[in-house]
Amino acid sequence: MVSASFVHERLVGSGAHHIYGSRCLVEMRRREGNVLKRVLVTGGAGFIGAHLVRKLLQLGYGVTVLDDLSSGKRENVPNAATFVEGSILDSGSVRQALADADACIHLAAVSSVERCKRQLTSSHAINQTGFLRIIEELTLSRSALPLVYASSAAVYGASQDLPLSEHGNCAPLSPYGADKLSCELHARAAYEVYGISTMGLRFFNVYGPGQDPASAYSGVIAKFAEGLKRGEEITIHGDGYQTRDFVYVDDVVGALVQAIGRWQTGASIINVCSGVETSINDLARIMIEETNARSGIRHVDGLLGEVRRSKGSVHALNAKLDYQCRTDLRTGLARLLQ
Repeated sequence: MVSASFVHERLVGSGAHHIYGSRCLVEMRRREGNVLKRVLVTGGAGFIGAHLVRKLLQLGYGVTVLDDLSSGKRENVPNAATFVEGSILDSGSVRQALADADACIHLAAVSSVERCKRQLTSSHAINQTGFLRIIEELTLSRSALPLVYASSAAVYGASQDLPLSEHGNCAPLSPYGADKLSCELHARAAYEVYGISTMGLRFFNVYGPGQDPASAYSGVIAKFAEGLKRGEEITIHGDGYQTRDFVYVDDVVGALVQAIGRWQTGASIINVCSGVETSINDLARIMIEETNARSGIRHVDGLLGEVRRSKGSVHALNAKLDYQCRTDLRTGLARLLQ
């Protein structure tokens, strides 16, 4: 079992983070002064990425999107953003996308837990090697730009020490969770060896408008919403008493924007969550109420390796990122169901 505090602790060790010399220090001072003009968003054509790109443009940032469109959609990328179609595994595409960037938000991933189970090596390549490709290109260019990346509550796995804290133990139950935890460990090593500072945000169960319910990447809320729209009964795997910490997509986007503004040296890990535990049975009931549907609920066999309970600690989010996820579940669901 790996302690998340090992990943989260501030690194002071060998001093290897000075290897870039004066140029790196000048770059870091410029970035720390919040002189950020252009942000690279990998996976910017996906669900969270599309919301993020629109927000960054609204705030006046220039935005470059790198996406291979394997799950994202080209129409999700506004014309005001620069679009680079390419794989996160392709060094040329990554180098091109990073060329003028002042910060990088790395979202590109195979986020479907089930697909990661079925396609172990190919999903692992995207989730872990793709992250290392970003690190590698930053080392080659000797750039000290802020790197914020998406981690996941899946790293906690079987841990039932609620609320789940960044200092608690991690015991992933899925290849996806193992990949994300590995990225956190590589982020720590990247700071120790190459001086690259990162901030990993552990997303809990993100939902909101724009999730494709037909996609393997969509969560339970998108699938429930689609079923209710069609007048179908809601299908729940297991007894429905398993719980999740649902967080609205606009709150996740706000945390990402806040993160590039509060970037600092080291390898930080922060939960992005509501801090509220909701059972799947309660979720189904609320969604039926919000839609005035007459749909019934059907229980089927549970999923292998499914997490029983999930509720995140918001302490680091509030204290270190000075941020709160303010959208309560009913409000977020109302926006989605409209």
